[in-house]
Amino acid sequence: MKAGGGTGELLSSHDALGLAELVRKRKVAPTELLEAVIARAEALNPRFNFMAQKHYDFARAEIAAGLPKGPFTGVPWLLKDLAAYIKGLPTEGGSRLNKGEKGLFTTELVERYRRAGLVVFGKTTTPEFGLTGTTESALMGATRNPWNPERIAGGSSGGAAAAVATGVIPAAHATDGGGSIRIPASCCGLFGLKPSRGRMPMGPYRTEGWGGLSTPHAITRSVRDSAALMDATHGLEPGSRYGAPSPDGSFLDQVTRKPGRLRIAYMPRPLSGSPVDPDCLAAVEAAAKLCESLGHHVEEAAPKLDVAAMGQASFVLIASSVAADVLDRAKSLGREPGPDLLEPITLGFVGYGRTTTGMDFARANNTLQGVAITVAQFMARYDVILSPTLAAPPLPLGRIGLSPGVDFATWGQRTATFSPYTQLANLTGQPSMSVPLGQSRDGLPIGVLFTGRYGDEALLYRLAGQLERAAPWAARRPVLG
Repeated sequence: MKAGGGTGELLSSHDALGLAELVRKRKVAPTELLEAVIARAEALNPRFNFMAQKHYDFARAEIAAGLPKGPFTGVPWLLKDLAAYIKGLPTEGGSRLNKGEKGLFTTELVERYRRAGLVVFGKTTTPEFGLTGTTESALMGATRNPWNPERIAGGSSGGAAAAVATGVIPAAHATDGGGSIRIPASCCGLFGLKPSRGRMPMGPYRTEGWGGLSTPHAITRSVRDSAALMDATHGLEPGSRYGAPSPDGSFLDQVTRKPGRLRIAYMPRPLSGSPVDPDCLAAVEAAAKLCESLGHHVEEAAPKLDVAAMGQASFVLIASSVAADVLDRAKSLGREPGPDLLEPITLGFVGYGRTTTGMDFARANNTLQGVAITVAQFMARYDVILSPTLAAPPLPLGRIGLSPGVDFATWGQRTATFSPYTQLANLTGQPSMSVPLGQSRDGLPIGVLFTGRYGDEALLYRLAGQLERAAPWAARRPVLG
């Protein structure tokens, strides 16, 4: 088959596992897939701005050298341009501070992707250091939502979501430290699961991010791609402090298994009490009714938590981590971390992080351990917490970027009211997924959030598979014109 129209149709009609099956059956060659994907990316990136790095020649060389036999052999793949290094290739993290810097090593997760047969051909856009829920940066500009180019694609994995939503690829690497997989999945009408703490590798430089708040995985169109990607990449790595328990069988097997009758805690309103858009409430109410129709028990309930203490603790962990990373990086590069290289909100994080002490960090960690214990006790009575993913449909561009033209407090209030649900699972380490079940009255995607018990991605994949069969979303795509 020649690259072009025929191969382009394959990209639109198959998920990543489907493309890999075509490669195995020799119905399409890896080189044909790659060139079709590059052509589509080159055609669409000027409009939506999802490509941060182009590694086209690297990908061609990987194929020419011979790909390993794996579940995704020959499938083109994009890494997020944040903490996903390939030795000798640039990774800039959305920051002018890192402009032109190249990886000194290849990360363990990237090695696992390559062993699975994925062909890395570039990296996707992210806001500076992944610090906000939109993908806008002084370095790369604004990534636009394929459903409405005047709206955000979400963040911090917005480039990944835009690349998948435009049909360039069916799945892409993403990371999540406060919602950064699930926020863009919701904004772009895709499936996004944040794994349990300790599930995924983050080395070899370090084995956890932001004090354990952050974890990598993927944004996908199909549930089974997400599960198969987790099968190919999860597990302990050298130096791991902890690891999440593995299921009985593969994650992919779970997708076709029935979840049984689940006890679902329905939490339509955020713990903070901030307002929620009526379209988001309507979407989560419809999801609750769908779950009841599938035989699950749904009742309104929420854990009792000190939201202000949680927010302060997470801010201490993130700001301390960002300040340490930025200052160490600037020193190693011989660069001054000022406004010429860092955005205003990033400088706010760094400034606050400079003032924190070891005791502040320890107390914040203790607070979040208490949160995890409280939520685990709550979930002894429930299998899943159901809520909106976000409190509003995708925002207009320019509202919550890191150079917003407002002070830090106003920016923080905007981000907290837009995404008051997602961070809880980061604080507790639980798995959590945004499922593309809703749409706003003006046709924008709205995700619905399901959060499971620590270590129980298997149950979430069983539920996600059931929801995908009951209310399929694969055919619901943006009109690109």
